[in-house]
Amino acid sequence: MSGAAAISTQTRPASLSSTRMRDIVALAKPGITVFNLITTGGGLLLAYRGGAASLAQLTPSLILSTLLGTSLVVGGANALNMYIERESDGRMDRTKNRPLPAGRLSPQVALVVGVALSVASVPVFALGVNLLTCLLAVLANLLYVLAYTPLKARSHHALLVGAVPGAIPPLLGWTAATGRVDAAGMVLFGILFIWQVPHFLAIATFRKEDYARAGLVVMTNVATEDAVRQSIVRYTFALVLVSLLLVPLHVAGVGYLAVAVICGVAFQALGLWGLRPASGNKWARQFFAFSLVYLVAMMAALAIGV
Repeated sequence: MSGAAAISTQTRPASLSSTRMRDIVALAKPGITVFNLITTGGGLLLAYRGGAASLAQLTPSLILSTLLGTSLVVGGANALNMYIERESDGRMDRTKNRPLPAGRLSPQVALVVGVALSVASVPVFALGVNLLTCLLAVLANLLYVLAYTPLKARSHHALLVGAVPGAIPPLLGWTAATGRVDAAGMVLFGILFIWQVPHFLAIATFRKEDYARAGLVVMTNVATEDAVRQSIVRYTFALVLVSLLLVPLHVAGVGYLAVAVICGVAFQALGLWGLRPASGNKWARQFFAFSLVYLVAMMAALAIGV
């Protein structure tokens, strides 16, 4: 055997192993999981900054358990979502290369990973944080897996169901620090809940054919373009109003208020611009991109504490 052949034979198992590990990690949708960790951490931080929790309550153990539990419950829900949607994922351009539709992992692996991560999150939250946060995490997982995921093939209202677990992470951070659900925590939940609606409707506008091919029901495939764009405008307006409530609740200051007003007006104006008959997928992509800018700007203003 030549030296080159020997090297090839020796390195192939390691390469296959690393590829398989990357695919297993991909089941948890790392980007989404990291985003949820950031919003959960934001809930912890704002509970302290708003005076709802003291520094003594935010122990390293509590913070670590909250973030670990969040990563487990979100990763588990994502893996189970991939297991359930493996066939429809294979029919969509943006998801057909995921581990299951591409055939790199068996469905059983995703099922085991999803269940194991979801179950492991329960004692982490229950013993390391508190029962209220544990219940909210379990609720988010079950809603995402058992309600939102199957409903996507039946009704465009699945978006509102899915927005609930998507908005719970900041509330997990808040309740982990305070041990209660109160007005400020619900406003944090409300901001992320409402934001997801226009954000996703923009995606569904320029990917409507992709969703139709996958057999998933989205508003853009069952309603007129005008109805979709009017919904975007209404939800964006509601988002701007709700975002301002953090100021009278003493969670944010005047600097945040300025950012919220400026970004909110720009976001609303861009939504209204989409009501023009000539607006099309280009506008939808622009609105989608700005929705991300809006959320990052709002989160940064809250994190800085202005």
